[in-house]
Amino acid sequence: MSSVAIPAPPPSTLRLRTRLQQTGIIIPTYNASPHWKQLQAALDRQGIAKEQILILDSSSSDNTAALAKRAGYLLKVIPLEQFQHGATRQLALAQLPWAETLVYLTQDAIPGKNSIQTLLRAFDDAEVGAAYGRQLPRPEADEIEAHARLFNYPPASDVRNFASREQLGFRAAFFSNSFAAYRRSALEEVGGFPTNTIVSEEVTVAARMLIAGWKLAYQAEATVIHSHPLTVRKEFSRYFDIGVHHGRESWLIEQFGGAGGEGLKFVASEMRFLAKNKASLIPLAVVRSASKWCAYKLGSHERHLPLWVKKRVSGQPNFWHSEDQGNGVPLALNLPADR
Repeated sequence: MSSVAIPAPPPSTLRLRTRLQQTGIIIPTYNASPHWKQLQAALDRQGIAKEQILILDSSSSDNTAALAKRAGYLLKVIPLEQFQHGATRQLALAQLPWAETLVYLTQDAIPGKNSIQTLLRAFDDAEVGAAYGRQLPRPEADEIEAHARLFNYPPASDVRNFASREQLGFRAAFFSNSFAAYRRSALEEVGGFPTNTIVSEEVTVAARMLIAGWKLAYQAEATVIHSHPLTVRKEFSRYFDIGVHHGRESWLIEQFGGAGGEGLKFVASEMRFLAKNKASLIPLAVVRSASKWCAYKLGSHERHLPLWVKKRVSGQPNFWHSEDQGNGVPLALNLPADR
């Protein structure tokens, strides 16, 4: 009986398999138990070994750490008061020295089947330094929440370089660590995540990569379910913090232009979307837009505000606690051993 030759997998499949084996998944958590069942089930469908997944937990008061151990994931616990967005993610990078590609998720971002593999295909282009996926609204999201995701994460993929800023402005550096992947060599080339930034550490990295000659990829086919029902108060804090970031990182505005034009496009799109889908929410949307604008402007001029006001308004108390120490160096750099 003659044997039947089994064709070898195509080179692209072999590259993806190798890349998957060299990929680390990093998920910062705090009291993640409400999301855990969905998150773990989604991770199990990604073709990633459990020992490639790192849970970086900020001393949750629920059973998040126990759930991570039971799942077989790697676990690193840090004190809650030492969490900061950039410094914590940089710490995670150091925990996985073998990983050539690093995927960052948030605890409430639920990836679709094979979404991580789809995201990693962006790196078939050797010039792509980082890629992010499409975030879809929760099924229960209202129209305001849903529009924010549909506007920021359209159905068409794209690849951007530094020259893209001439057409896109600040949008060229848009990026999100809720579902993102980084080529380690590119991330390290631009200095890793900034450890002293209040929010938007991924935008800082993305902008640095563009300036350094790397490309950014948006993979619309790689999806996660991820959106938030933010109150006006929480949204005010969020945009105050973004304003602080832009005010302190003024080079972003100098290199990519201001964010005002993109904000106006968002408002116009939101009004059209609500007029078509739920006009009764237009007054609330107008209030929220005005609140976000005021918060952003206030944050961008925070140098004129006393520290106690910043602490009251901001959504990132740990950042201001480090400022209160007198040197602005995040406490998250002084981390204890594993517990």
